Parts: sequence; structure tokens; C-alpha cells
Amino acid sequence: MIKALKEPVLYFIWMFGRILPKNQFFDGIYLKILYRYKMGKRLNLDSPKTFNEKLQWIKLYDRKPIYTTMVDKYEVKKYVSDIIGEEYIIPTLGVWDKFEEIDFERLPNQFVLKCTHDSGGLIIVKDKGNFDINKAKKKINHCMRRNYYINTREWPYKNVKHRIIAEPYLEDSHDESMHDYKFFCFNGEAKYVLVCTNRETSLKETFFDTRWNKAPFKREKHDEDAGIKKPINLDTMIKFANKLSEKHSFIRVDFYEIDGKVFFGELTFFPSGGMAGFSPDKWDLNLGELIKLPDEEKK
Repeated sequence: MIKALKEPVLYFIWMFGRILPKNQFFDGIYLKILYRYKMGKRLNLDSPKTFNEKLQWIKLYDRKPIYTTMVDKYEVKKYVSDIIGEEYIIPTLGVWDKFEEIDFERLPNQFVLKCTHDSGGLIIVKDKGNFDINKAKKKINHCMRRNYYINTREWPYKNVKHRIIAEPYLEDSHDESMHDYKFFCFNGEAKYVLVCTNRETSLKETFFDTRWNKAPFKREKHDEDAGIKKPINLDTMIKFANKLSEKHSFIRVDFYEIDGKVFFGELTFFPSGGMAGFSPDKWDLNLGELIKLPDEEKK
């Protein structure tokens, strides 16, 4: 209700999207309406040019069953380990269909809970003795009811099984703020790295190229972090990102670097739902030119 009062038009659009049939044709109509509201411009699906336009095209016309596995936070682990090796995968402490099934006695003092099918359903437990189970249950159950496909028509999430997984809590002994390295990969090649810092206080997002030069663009509405050092394992992460992005027009491949060791994070086809601008604005077009859609590859 609070969200509806803050953005009544967006709330109406989302409710309208729930009424529409869930198929490719009506997904296209819904995306055009939502894109106009979020981006302030017309969505060109017939001849997409920009980064954000092309991500909407991919949502509608590039729908392979394997994508469901690739965005499932549990199933993706085997998929990725088969490509780069199991030693780069964060271990799974348990997987459950319901919150009530979790045996917290068997979990370590520090752990992380997350839902397999969405973004945002994250519970970080640094001390199990002070863990508010009821608060965690409320948040997780809310996320378990959510279909991540509905709001922005990110098709890969449509059929992901709703489950809960636990993982060890990872912390870098040299840096309290764990950096998230998100590689923007275009047709099998990592071109830029988005580094996310200060997640627990005020999120900062900073782009670099693969030679660790600060990129000439940034995300709209996000501050940058000027003190980010080049990760020790940058070359390894680039190599893995290239492997994992083969045969994909665009995909984002995420890694962490913990005490000098690389860990896989997740795969994402549509950062910010493909509805977040860049500054300067021309970079929406510049990045879009790096995405070669299937029809473009044939030309």
C-alpha cells in the first residue's frame, strides 16, 4: 500500500500486468507501457538500438529452457561448476520448500538464507544467538509468494521452483565491505565490470573496463566509489565470465573475491529489468551496439 501511494501510476501498471494473459504477445504490450513509464521514451521492439531496448527484445524472443536453470540460485551451481569447476561455487548448507522445514540447529553460527527464484529475499545471519527467526520468516515467506517474472516480464524466472537455500556467510578478512564484481558480457566477451560496494549502508555502483580503467559512464541515480582497487583475480574472473557468456547476446556474470579466492555469484540476463538509464545518456546506445541479436548476427 505504501508503494502504491508513492508511485500510483506504476502500481496501476503492475496491476494491469497481472490481469493480462501471460504470453509473448501480451508481454510485449505490457513491456511497452512499463518502459514508457520507467524510461520516459517509446520502446522500439521492431528495430531495437539501445542496451535497454535490446534487453526487452531478448525477454520476448530469446526464450530457451536452459535459462530457467541459469537464473535458479540453486540449480545454477551445478551448471556453472560443470564449466569452471566446483571449487569456485559457494557451498549449499541446505535447500527447503518451506521456511518451516529449516532445522536451524543444524546450521552454523553464521549463514545466509536466500530464495532461489528472486532478488531481494536475502537474510544475513552473523550471530545465530541474536537471530530473529520470526522477522526472517516474514521476509522469506513474502518473497516465496512473489513471482519475479510478473513485474518486468523476465521470462527465465517464470518457471523457477520457489525454494529456500542456506549458504555459509563469507567475509573478507581484509575488507568488511565485500565487493560484488558484475561482468557485462556481450556475445561471449566481458567488456565492462560493475563493482557494487557499501550494500549495507548506501549502495555505490562503479563501472570499469576490463583493463581496470574507470568507464566513461555510470548508472543514473547511483553514486560511485572512488577507492576501489583492482581485484587480484581480475584475469581469472574475466576468463570465467567469457566462458559462461558464450552463445549469449548479453548476460551479466557475477563473482566475489574473498581472501584472494574467487567465488561465483549469479547469472543475470536483465540487469535492473533492462530499465535503468546511463549517464551520459548516449551510453545506452553505445552499449546497445555491443549486443548482437540473433537477426543481426545473420547480416
